[in-house]
Amino acid sequence: MTQPRGQFSSKIGFLLAAAGSAVGLGNIWGFPTQAASNGGAAFLLVYLLLAFLLAYPALMAELTIGRYARANVVTALEGLSNRPLARRAGFITGLCALGVAVVILSFYAIVAGWMLAEFLAPAARQLGQAGSSEWLAGGSFGRNALMCAGMSMLTIVIIAQGVEKGIEAWSTRLMPLLFAILLGLIVYVLLQPGSKAGLSAYLIPDLSRITDPALILSAMGQAFFSLSLGVGTMLIYGSYLRDSDNLPQMGASVTLLDTGFAFTAGLLILPAIYVAQHQGVTVYTPEGDLIAGPGLIFQVLPALFASMGSAGDWLALAFFALMSIAALTSAISLLEVPVSVSVERWQLARPLAAWLCGGGIFALSLLIIWQFETLFELAITLSTVYGQPLLGVALCVFAGWVLQRNHLLGELSKGHPEIEATLFWKVWPFYVRLICPALIILTFLQSLR
Repeated sequence: MTQPRGQFSSKIGFLLAAAGSAVGLGNIWGFPTQAASNGGAAFLLVYLLLAFLLAYPALMAELTIGRYARANVVTALEGLSNRPLARRAGFITGLCALGVAVVILSFYAIVAGWMLAEFLAPAARQLGQAGSSEWLAGGSFGRNALMCAGMSMLTIVIIAQGVEKGIEAWSTRLMPLLFAILLGLIVYVLLQPGSKAGLSAYLIPDLSRITDPALILSAMGQAFFSLSLGVGTMLIYGSYLRDSDNLPQMGASVTLLDTGFAFTAGLLILPAIYVAQHQGVTVYTPEGDLIAGPGLIFQVLPALFASMGSAGDWLALAFFALMSIAALTSAISLLEVPVSVSVERWQLARPLAAWLCGGGIFALSLLIIWQFETLFELAITLSTVYGQPLLGVALCVFAGWVLQRNHLLGELSKGHPEIEATLFWKVWPFYVRLICPALIILTFLQSLR
């Protein structure tokens, strides 16, 4: 017997869930340091432009296919056409998206576990548990496995509750908390000596670099990947939208929320880096590059917190609470991809599907932790460098070439009856067919150099 599909009960529920999927660790540690390393506000301007020229059209492709098909990523792509070749291509593309989501979650759960450990370490120190704090701050197999298990279980429990009671309910709780913590940290950091230099590096543009090909490609990649495109998460969230929802408006709102959060995160991270430098913490590599990525999160900022005396533990607690929530909201959307396939194609009960899929991915995470040096970077490269952009192109092709134009118009008209007379309809179908795939392929080829 077919199980009833879930549905978002409100627009704000969808927007916060989709923003939670898009707003992840990359927004907080990736975007700000890319901006600082690529001309400050020059990068910011190009990024904001490309978010709507590249990421928004691709996002609309996923949302439209999702709501039209009302199905998981495999069934949705397979069912867009009656032609055997197109159906087979859709089935294979859906399986690839499923596989990429699983691989991303397998390493993302490990990183999320690191964030949870860094959150618990200062808490243990405040409670007088110095030994536990030291263990949590270490990098042992046991710590990484236990913290990964904790984040995996949180994700499974939320997904097992379904769309409205799980994904939507928890997103509407976690996302406002995430933003409140971020704003509180921004206010504190901006009051510290050295923060003005960070704001200058972030907000004052070096306009001579605005046409730099490396800057443009970097901004293009950030705009595309920050919206969780290419793995079916937005497709499945789109399938839970109501017919009365205005798809172009919802897509634009998600893009604005994601870019707005990335910008706001920059107001924390860049000033914090320069505050750390003012405190004597090393923030540049020997080659003169600004430290980014894991080095920023696990070396520069903890050193900054340690230099702040008794307030440091509380700042570390708040910051890594922020990071843990960002990781959890993204993990929720990734786990929903295999769970939706299990529920709809294999008729498993949702709680069972959540535990089986989540447990299987956790087992893969344990394998990566065990063979970390070999598998961690490999998993990242296969899924994000190769998988996401190629699948992004495929999803644009399916929306622009496989889904019939009248069906596309009919779907978009459901929540927006006047869509046919708008600039969006006059531009987007052509854009998603040709321009968007070409830009994504260009980004992909340049990233391989």
